Amino acid sequence: MDDEEARTRLLDAAETLFYAEGIQAVGMDRIRAESGVPLKRLYKVFPAKEALVAGYLERRDRRWMGSLRDAVAAAAAADPVSAVFDWLAAWFSEPGFRGCAFMNAYGELGAAGPAGVLDAVRRHKAELRELLAEVAGPGQEELADQLLILVEGATAVAALTPGPEPARRAGAAAAALVRAAGAGVGGR
Repeated sequence: MDDEEARTRLLDAAETLFYAEGIQAVGMDRIRAESGVPLKRLYKVFPAKEALVAGYLERRDRRWMGSLRDAVAAAAAADPVSAVFDWLAAWFSEPGFRGCAFMNAYGELGAAGPAGVLDAVRRHKAELRELLAEVAGPGQEELADQLLILVEGATAVAALTPGPEPARRAGAAAAALVRAAGAGVGGR
């Protein structure tokens, strides 16, 4: 097994376990056992748990944001705001949905948590805000902030009651905000 295969196996195990059970509840020995990666190789690839957690969040961010961006791009200029909330509805309905991995990590580790992990959380939220600014359209910074609050709120509610309904309700609120913001919003 080379380092790249070990990295993939470790990140797969970390993502499954950290997301389902929490970061602090899962030790490195459990990651090693689930991944089948020898301990020496694990610590060669990820010298500390902080590095593994940051790697898990960074990989999740790329996949999560990529999927959301694809959904928005597929909507083109037609209705990218609705595309965001339709995508959320599908995500909230996935088996094993446990809310936002980034807010879960922040909630578990707190503001004094490991710097690399907190950086990954902040980068993810900044990238999400940037996408919502693109969706809202030029000059619609306040709308972008409001959309972010709706996305985050719907995700928190769905973590407690999984299913599409929180996204649908937030999407209806987003549509009202878009209408209030005026014509041309949401176009690219």
